[in-house]
Amino acid sequence: MDLRDFLVENRVLVENKLRTLFSTFPGLSSALKDAMEYSLFSEGKRIRPGLAIAACEAMGGQKEDVLSFAAAIEMIHTYSLIHDDLPSMDNDDVRRGRPTCHKVFGEAVALLAGDALLTEAFRVMVDPRLCRVSPETAQRIVYEVALAAGAAGMVAGQAMDVVYEGKRGTKRIVNFIHRNKTSALIRASVLTGALVGKASKQELKAFTTFGESVGLAFQIKDDLLDIEGTEAEVGKKLKKDTEKQTYVKHYGIAASKARIDGLVEKAVLSVAFLGAKADMLVQLANFIGHRSF
Repeated sequence: MDLRDFLVENRVLVENKLRTLFSTFPGLSSALKDAMEYSLFSEGKRIRPGLAIAACEAMGGQKEDVLSFAAAIEMIHTYSLIHDDLPSMDNDDVRRGRPTCHKVFGEAVALLAGDALLTEAFRVMVDPRLCRVSPETAQRIVYEVALAAGAAGMVAGQAMDVVYEGKRGTKRIVNFIHRNKTSALIRASVLTGALVGKASKQELKAFTTFGESVGLAFQIKDDLLDIEGTEAEVGKKLKKDTEKQTYVKHYGIAASKARIDGLVEKAVLSVAFLGAKADMLVQLANFIGHRSF
């Protein structure tokens, strides 16, 4: 299947699943529901769910079995964007080409919308009405996602990003930020699909390498897009990261591009054992490293 068709088809599936999931959220106030949906259905690329689905199918699994997990991961990603945009964090007015959640609903409701998306995501992953894998597999997936999203993963990276804003920083620090703030949840997305597809311990090591490599490539490409991209394509204000710890700041543009190429190659080689079954993962790796938005 062509990558564009894959992304479109699975985006529809994931968004339909997300809309269905909202009917399982009890007692949502209209303001909270509107804020959650505003950010969740805002023209996102759905890369993380796509990676989960591609990894699952590469292992011979069924996408219907991974959909709830993929949707839950997108909920966690959306929560992180809502909080990242808040005035106390990056203070962004635009996300995906339209006003950020707090600009539309106010800071308090935006904060709570993020809290709700994060919390409900974990319920979705273990809800017996939705889960199509064994309890043991669901438990392992929840562990991997929590590890990636929590104080040892995304939150750790975000905290370091805040602490070192406006400071000189080091290459070690920027690598820590990127591997945790962005790469960790992408790794967890890939592992989720592989686990649903019943990957072996050795195969999971390969999928870990793939996820970590494309995850780091994703963030380095974001650093480059902040310098070289256009606001129309990227969907947010650019050249705002001059005070941040970025790959471009510490390595330069040419070295950053070379690093992306190396990471994409490493990702592709890590799943070569799958043969033709790795085709969509390979296409996704190349897209992530060389996209224009």
